[in-house]
Amino acid sequence: MDSLLNASRPAVFCPGCAHDQVLRALDKTLISMGYGGEDVAIVTDIGCSGLFDTFFNTHAFHGLHGRALTYATGIKMARPDVKVIVTMGDGGLGIGGAHVLSTCRRNVDLTLLVLNNFNYGMTGGQCSSTTPQDAVVGSGFLNKLEKPVDICQVAGAAGAPWVKRASTYQQDLGEILKAAIEFDGFSLIDIWGICPGRYTRRNKLTFKLVGEKLDQMPSLADYEAINARMEYGKAYRKEAATLGTPKDPVRIPATCAAPAAGRQEVVLLGSAGQRIITAGELLCLAGASAGCHATQKNDYPITVMRGHSVSEVILADTPIDYTGIEDPSVVIALAPEGVNRRRKMFTALSPQALVIKASGVDLPACRAQVVDIDFKARKIKSQDWALAALAVLAQRGNALNREMLTAALELRFNRTVLEMASAVIEKVAA
Repeated sequence: MDSLLNASRPAVFCPGCAHDQVLRALDKTLISMGYGGEDVAIVTDIGCSGLFDTFFNTHAFHGLHGRALTYATGIKMARPDVKVIVTMGDGGLGIGGAHVLSTCRRNVDLTLLVLNNFNYGMTGGQCSSTTPQDAVVGSGFLNKLEKPVDICQVAGAAGAPWVKRASTYQQDLGEILKAAIEFDGFSLIDIWGICPGRYTRRNKLTFKLVGEKLDQMPSLADYEAINARMEYGKAYRKEAATLGTPKDPVRIPATCAAPAAGRQEVVLLGSAGQRIITAGELLCLAGASAGCHATQKNDYPITVMRGHSVSEVILADTPIDYTGIEDPSVVIALAPEGVNRRRKMFTALSPQALVIKASGVDLPACRAQVVDIDFKARKIKSQDWALAALAVLAQRGNALNREMLTAALELRFNRTVLEMASAVIEKVAA
């Protein structure tokens, strides 16, 4: 094989575009290294550099602007045998800067070619993160206010062990590409070139000037020595091997019988600190102990110690495809925060629905059967109201029974907590 280029999709760039020369230099380098199409993955994002994956007969992935390194990381971790090469323009570099930093820190065995032509060539010649401050571009004066990024210095500071600047037009570009691809870890080449379609229409930039400007850049530290460490994928697999084989998921045998067949939808409404989520989990475990399928969806604000707490649970004797609850069979209302969060739900409750509410909690008008429980009079603390409400349900045989609730408590809690929970159940039973 003398080329990996796609004969059915010939490369088409603007006449004189630097990308075309990088494309052909990369092709020659891969062939000289003995790689076939099955050995290489080209990963790209948006922009003129994003055309590379279509021009090669290799594995390919094309994604969102600036995100190419995230896809490439996944590919490399899943297929360490594949040589993964990422092409990214200076546009994608700026947009995906955080992803670049993360990849530098990890030292994943990827090669990033930054095809740097100092502007967004595909979308109108606007300034990018590398545009010189004295350049004339299609986005006005913004570049005059911003210092251009030296991605090699940034990458080295972020932990990249192999970084180099290069000109598209230097004779040894192929050798530099080869060294980067051979490196066992993250390698980055900032490849400077000309964009004749946009940039050089307003700015004087020749092959010679590219080389002169590169020579004026500050020298790079010996990042290969400074940032030397094991390649991320190898280090990951080494550490993972010490963890042993994970245990199989716990199987919950069906030791009880559910009080009713069909689908039961239960919504628990409370506030932070009332252990609403734990009660929802207990309800799921109770259902599983009766051989039911179970789902749980929770809703609470980022301020986890304040505000509403809602748990939606479905128990069914058939697989649950849709986890939305539109007509709950049971609602447990323990605090105004939760009730207000699902206020519209009450108006749609059917007469067959059951609402168990804590005394003092006001409800919107509804057609459901409402049972008022004075938990305070029974000397049950607020954090135990949700568990106590499950005990009320178990007594009535709605959604679960006492045997199912006991099985759930034994599955969920250790001995000390189990004794405390059982004491709450007994207060309700009394």
